[in-house]
Amino acid sequence: MKRRTRWLLWTTAGLASLFIVGNILLFNALPKPMRLTAPVTLDYGVADARFERSMGLVLQQPITTGNDIELLRDGKAIYAAMLGAINAAEHSITFETYEFWGEDSAGRLASALADAAERGVAVHAVLDFIGSAQADTDKFDRMTDAGVELIRWREPSWYDLARFNHRTHRKLLVKDGHTGFIGGANVADNWLPGNDRTAYRDNHFRVRGPVVGNMQAAFAETWIDASGELLLGDAYYPALEPAGDLAVQVVNSSPREGRHRVRKMLLYAIAAAEERITIGTAYFYPDADFLDALTAAAERGVDVRILVPGDSIDQGFVRHASVNRWGPMLEAGVSLYEYQPSMYHSKLMSVDDRWATIGSTNLDNRSFRINDEANLNIYDDAFALMIRELVESDIADAAHYDLERWQQRPWRKRLFGWISMTIGPHL
Repeated sequence: MKRRTRWLLWTTAGLASLFIVGNILLFNALPKPMRLTAPVTLDYGVADARFERSMGLVLQQPITTGNDIELLRDGKAIYAAMLGAINAAEHSITFETYEFWGEDSAGRLASALADAAERGVAVHAVLDFIGSAQADTDKFDRMTDAGVELIRWREPSWYDLARFNHRTHRKLLVKDGHTGFIGGANVADNWLPGNDRTAYRDNHFRVRGPVVGNMQAAFAETWIDASGELLLGDAYYPALEPAGDLAVQVVNSSPREGRHRVRKMLLYAIAAAEERITIGTAYFYPDADFLDALTAAAERGVDVRILVPGDSIDQGFVRHASVNRWGPMLEAGVSLYEYQPSMYHSKLMSVDDRWATIGSTNLDNRSFRINDEANLNIYDDAFALMIRELVESDIADAAHYDLERWQQRPWRKRLFGWISMTIGPHL
């Protein structure tokens, strides 16, 4: 009995030691990145040369000149432009998206990608596993049978469960290395009108110029993670001539250490605002420090306007959790609007009509810490003004959510909001 007891004690001690040493090694090998928690204060604005210079250095992302960006409004125009690019591709297509399902949208795109592969184009597609779970498997079979290199991102596996919640939320398409697409729209039938649905309101953008090479590099990074393969050569990275006058920066963000870039980028831009901040976002549930930054901007006289979905939001729990935290912002003078006609899904921000950011990033914890995201920052007065006016045109179809309405909201909505807030850090 004593021998058995000693054996159990030694075994227990050994397992405990292995657990402790294993955790030490694990947390040293995979240290947790520090979040920006201290308030950002600046004595200059976005028009100052220091803003652009610091953005390039702090985010470790180059700012390229000579680019052109074309607005594409809503699903019909977005998908038509993307299909046109795929059908015209001669060398390569790289495609990454979160949602991918539906016959009218994903079905047509899957067929176009398959046709491109059959005519000899190198086609690489990364579709998020959760976002494409609704798709019929025949779409995947059609593509892979044609030669499309297709990867379902983060498909459940016992050896990778710790990263299962890390989704790709990027919306990237690059044709022949010289024409790119980026914005808020997934590839799903919700973005198209139907007999029983109203199409989501969204914006996407067609990009030409040297910055497309950086968009390709953002996709290539995901492709390495997913396949272990490095994409190289003129088919993916051709020499790119200037196509316009815009100075543009790709900002790609991911859950990995040192790569939580979008939250840092947005906090810096908010701190630099002197006149106005105009935001359109599908999901508005950032952390308390981020809300404090918006509140502080309003308190120093910045006109802060934020457009979010109304009753048509597809994730109501996010809306109620968000509304419960609006009080201090509303008291400080932040203007909040809820879009009425349909689900608002765009992701836009303009500061002082000088700087704008577009892409896949929502103002929520998932985009800041959990998802892979990609945005373009544009350093141009005319473009930033266009983004502000684009959001304001949708504010015309929104209901103003003022402080009186917030104070008088029903107790059941407050309760639902508090319940939703308990899982807020994991949303």
